[in-house]
Order: sequence, then structure tokens, then C-alpha cells
Amino acid sequence: MDHGTEQVSRIDGYAAALLDIASVEAVPSERIDEFCTAATALGGNGELIEVLRDPRIPSERKQGIIDDLLGTRAAPVTVAAMNFLVSAGQARHLADIAAKLAEKAADAEGEVVAEVRTAMDLDEDQVDRLRGAIARATNKRVQLRVIVDPSVVGGVVTKVGDTVLDGSIRGRFAELREQWG
Repeated sequence: MDHGTEQVSRIDGYAAALLDIASVEAVPSERIDEFCTAATALGGNGELIEVLRDPRIPSERKQGIIDDLLGTRAAPVTVAAMNFLVSAGQARHLADIAAKLAEKAADAEGEVVAEVRTAMDLDEDQVDRLRGAIARATNKRVQLRVIVDPSVVGGVVTKVGDTVLDGSIRGRFAELREQWG
């Protein structure tokens, strides 16, 4: 097994364990959402991740950082899970683990997670139409995560599982360039 495959397997294993932990909570979906939100927020801060990955910084200090950032904002089980993952050397994979956890939770409920990136906020009607189109295409209920990403320029980029549908202006220009050589 190569390193990339091994890491994907590790991410899958951590996500499965987190799903098991959340399943014994009073409201599992709240714990899953909380973990995903925290992991995405922490994982999106490059400087923080570098600190959490630095082998020269003692584990106790890293746990203190996590406790300071999440202690009053998250349930103890979420903080403990985050501390465990950081201690296990998975700080830079927090967002990937969160995405896999959301995917596994949705799958367990007969749903699919769709991530939609747009250049600007979508109104409720647009979100509903997107959710409906994805539901028809997948024959599943859809958990839609809309991310405003100015680099999209215009249109949307949709990711459902491993499938990416690029309907952005940038994607269309790239297609044209490829066709014209």
C-alpha cells in the first residue's frame, strides 16, 4: 500500500471511529456537525496547523491550544476528539477527516453530502433548486454545504462524493483552452 492510499485509509478509519463516538451521544447529528465545523475552521488556518504539526511543541501545549480555541464553544467529546487527532499526527488532515465523517453520516441516513462552491451567496430558492437537481441525479436526499469562494469567479463547482462537476466560468474557460489547444 503506497503512502497516499495508506493515508486515505487512515482518514476513513478516523472518520468511522468518530461516527461511532457520535452515535452514542444524545443528538449524534449535533456532535457530527460540531466536529465538522471545528475541524474545518482549524484546518483552514495554515499557521495553526503548522503549530499543531510541529514535533518540537509538546503535546500538552497543543492540547492547551485546542482547549483554548474550542473549550467553551464545543462539547467535551468534540474537544477530546480534536486533541486525539492532533496527538495522533493528523492535524493537517482535520478537514479531510471531517469531510469523510460527514459523508459517512449522510450515507448512514440514506443521504449524500454535496459541496457547492460559488462566488457569491445563494438565496434560499437557488439552494433549494440545487438541492433538488442533485437529489434527482443521485436518487438520494441531499445535505448541501454551500461555500462562498471568490476564486470560482462565476457559476458553481459541485462535489458529490468523488465526482466534481465544474460549471464555473473558470472551468468553462479551461475547457475552451483545452479544445482550442
